[in-house]
Amino acid sequence: LFQCKLLSEPCLQSLCTKIREILVKDENIKKVSCPVTICGDVHGQFFDLMELFKIGGNLPDTNYLFLGDYVDRGFFSCEVIQLLFTLKLRYPSRINILRGNHESRQISQVYGFYDECLQKYNGNSKIWKILTDTFDYLPISALVNKEILCFHGGLSPDAVELKDLLEIDRVKETPHEGILCDTLWSDPVDDGIHSHGMTHGWNISPRGCGYVWGEDVSKKFNQVNGLELIARAHQLVMEGYNWCHDKNVVTIFSAPNYMYRCGNKAGIMEIDEHLTYTFLPFDAAPRSNDDKELPAMNKKRIPDYFL
Repeated sequence: LFQCKLLSEPCLQSLCTKIREILVKDENIKKVSCPVTICGDVHGQFFDLMELFKIGGNLPDTNYLFLGDYVDRGFFSCEVIQLLFTLKLRYPSRINILRGNHESRQISQVYGFYDECLQKYNGNSKIWKILTDTFDYLPISALVNKEILCFHGGLSPDAVELKDLLEIDRVKETPHEGILCDTLWSDPVDDGIHSHGMTHGWNISPRGCGYVWGEDVSKKFNQVNGLELIARAHQLVMEGYNWCHDKNVVTIFSAPNYMYRCGNKAGIMEIDEHLTYTFLPFDAAPRSNDDKELPAMNKKRIPDYFL
């Protein structure tokens, strides 16, 4: 699998069954201890995931927390998610994987993963169904040392306290509204050219799902819940990480040169046993390895939505 190979359908079916047995025991908020390395979006960029492991260290020597969006956009979504699921099965206490907004049926049918599954498994849509059914079981958030709340997207106006996240039923397709949707889709907004004049309180997201929230919301949420920081992914940030809301929120993005054309760096966030943060940036892997194997179906234009 580290050589970008695919599992057979029977092996994949067995893997997903075992992964669900592990994930179903997890609460909506997965408790994680330091030290841990937090990673943002991967989006099917397999060889860049290999760069990430080179920079961050190999399992089981390094503990990892991935914040979602393993599939779509990139050319190797099948290989990425199969490797991460296998690592989770092999080292269940060393790697945790959360759900992103692309770990859903509706989104992954549009942005590449469904077509990739058909192309790589001879038109068999069962592979896509096996994997997307498993996505439903992924936790939606993680709490590092009771001080750092991590998720893919962001906060929800319906979840003022951590207990609100714990009480929802997550094992289902991502709905169009509510706490589960907001956790995977929402974004923080700061003063600046992309603020849309919405820097305080809650506003409807230009993505069409979830909300954008201001600095006042972050500060109040962290204070009410005794948190030091919100760590999330979901947004392209050119340096691989970005602080906002007076350092109450950090965004981590781990897909370098996103969609093979954005020119951004990727980043991962190391947190040691003393809760000291270190950000490790990295560039995209050399393209010579994967250019030769790009699936023809993935060279077509994939529709854009808000980055």
